[in-house]
Amino acid sequence: MLSEKTIKIIQSTVPVLEIHGTEITKRFYQLLFSSHPELLNIFNHANQSQGRQQTALANAIIAAAKHIDKLESILPVVKQIAHKHRSLGVQAEHYPIVGQNLLTAIKDVLGDGATEEILQAWGEAYGVIAGVFIEVEAEMYGQAQQQHGGWTDFRAFRVEQKVKESGVITSFYLVPQDGGELASFEPGQYVSVKVEIPGEINTHIRQYSLSDAPGKPYYRISVKREDAGAGRPAGKVSVFLHDQVKTGDVLWLSAPAGEFTLDQQDSRPVVLISGGVGLTPLVSMLNTLATAKTERQVTVIHAALNSDVHALRRQVEELSERSQNIHTYFCYEKPTAQDREQKAFDKEGYIDLPWLKQVVPTQDASFYFCGPVPFMRTVNGLLKAWGVPAADVHYEFFGPAGSLEGDADSSKEDVSLQR
Repeated sequence: MLSEKTIKIIQSTVPVLEIHGTEITKRFYQLLFSSHPELLNIFNHANQSQGRQQTALANAIIAAAKHIDKLESILPVVKQIAHKHRSLGVQAEHYPIVGQNLLTAIKDVLGDGATEEILQAWGEAYGVIAGVFIEVEAEMYGQAQQQHGGWTDFRAFRVEQKVKESGVITSFYLVPQDGGELASFEPGQYVSVKVEIPGEINTHIRQYSLSDAPGKPYYRISVKREDAGAGRPAGKVSVFLHDQVKTGDVLWLSAPAGEFTLDQQDSRPVVLISGGVGLTPLVSMLNTLATAKTERQVTVIHAALNSDVHALRRQVEELSERSQNIHTYFCYEKPTAQDREQKAFDKEGYIDLPWLKQVVPTQDASFYFCGPVPFMRTVNGLLKAWGVPAADVHYEFFGPAGSLEGDADSSKEDVSLQR
């Protein structure tokens, strides 16, 4: 428990953190990697270079400061982050290192404004927050290891099959190299894939959604190749997987993790809305619903540039054809001539509210969506405008958490999805 004095000091720093938070976290990562370069084997370098990780950490620190008197209110966020930490292999011994460098970064950025009283209060508060994370993650590590077919750390998987799904997405079917049992998972969860890329000093870890239903003798991930463009570097891991990994090769996987999962106890209609490679967790949900022969009404909406980059389309159509409960709709931004000739899409352009109301039978449903952040901002805005309760809206960021508040028109930006 924190003293009343400490709580007041932490809360008094909120306005300063809102101004200097990202500057502090940038300095923090500089210090962290300088003193402990081995941690570069855990962190996503792309998110670092693009500033996404720094912004996400700054937002988390500000949220913790605002709610320091009732930390239980941010427990859902703690669990979401803890899932990622567990899948990456973050350990209890990492937390003192993080705390030391965070306090140094606060002092470096704020200078004389970071008094001894403030630094002492933040040191005390960090200890409490770190303790919560350590406890939650220890429980998650135990659950991952103790479940049937479970394991801790990373486990070797053999690429049994590699299937090109579209011009940019390839699926990898993965089986345990040791021939042992596979842990089950919740539809919507992901695994971390750790690779050693020739010429790279550090190992690289990326998280990819499992794109098939649980209960299969394999895990399937469907990976978008991230080429350089629009000021972005090429995705090191996705390009490596596409270009160099072949059938028979070994990849190292963590046990499934993640909070973005299908509520299978809900009997109401379910709506799955995806953009680009954001379809991967939703296809897992769809496969699960179809395998269970659900009686729920299922509406599937997928947005893509056109059929050239539309992955897993035939699989989704086959599930729809076999069930009267599943209805699929495709929205293409720029259909090809062949798309027009074959009438391969249901809407041209972007998803809008009038069309959404036409294809979704009711707003009393569970809505799940995933895709590029601008796409998710648009979908979130449409659902809010329609009056869908926040409790019925579920989504996941591929990468550090961001904000869905913003201009709906930003869905037209060319923003790719990266784990």
